[in-house]
Amino acid sequence: MYFAALLARTEDGWEASDTDLDDVETLSDLTDLAREASVDEDTVLVFIEQEDAWFGVIRVDGEEDPRIYVSNASAAARSSYGEILLTDELLGREPGAEDSIAALEELVGLDGPEDGEPDNAPDHNDDHHHNDTTDDDDDGLDAVPAGPLGDTGVLSDLGLPEAELLMLRTDALVEIADALGAAEVLETVR
Repeated sequence: MYFAALLARTEDGWEASDTDLDDVETLSDLTDLAREASVDEDTVLVFIEQEDAWFGVIRVDGEEDPRIYVSNASAAARSSYGEILLTDELLGREPGAEDSIAALEELVGLDGPEDGEPDNAPDHNDDHHHNDTTDDDDDGLDAVPAGPLGDTGVLSDLGLPEAELLMLRTDALVEIADALGAAEVLETVR
């Protein structure tokens, strides 16, 4: 169960709206959504929460790059919306690293059986290669920490200090909205 909401800061406080994530496939889609909701390029926050698993906060200030906080990166990595937020930059990876690894693996997979090898040998190699790929996938998940990731100070100037953000687990959005003084407007879209 996902819940997503968008909070836009206005002169009169926060305005909340439901966010439909169906058309969101990339972080830039999400950022564009936020910018469209922005009033005079003021701060917009996008909340995404997967029930009892993880939550994410994306903050967009005008034309600046989005700031992202994810409460549990490994749980988010298993979710389609979480993957959008776990950018290479956030994970401290070189952009495109996964693509080049995948390309290399494909090249390795193209090695056909050598002439003169018994027929059963290639099967054995294939199995072995298959195990390798499974291990690689696990390594990929291990590389994603089971805990908070991203900009822990994303809300500190809005009334939610880092320490408090890091302690939030479930029903985080309610707590965050409380701290921002936006609980009532958030309730209207929940």
